[in-house]
Amino acid sequence: MKHILKLNGHNEKKEIDFELKYLRSLSVKQRFILMVKKTGEIVALLEKHGHRRPFEVIKRA
Repeated sequence: MKHILKLNGHNEKKEIDFELKYLRSLSVKQRFILMVKKTGEIVALLEKHGHRRPFEVIKRA
C-alpha cells in the first residue's frame, strides 16, 4: 500500500520522517532494488544532459 504525504506548507522535518518511515517498511532486498533502479535513472539523466560515462580501459589484441 502506498501512502501520500499531504502538507499545507513546506515542512522538511515531516517530509524526512515520512521518507524514513517508508524506507524502514521495506525489506533489505526491496531497498537494494530501489537503490539500483534509482542509480540507473540518475545515470540515464546524466547521459541525457551531456555527462558521459567514465572512461573504460579497452584491451587491444
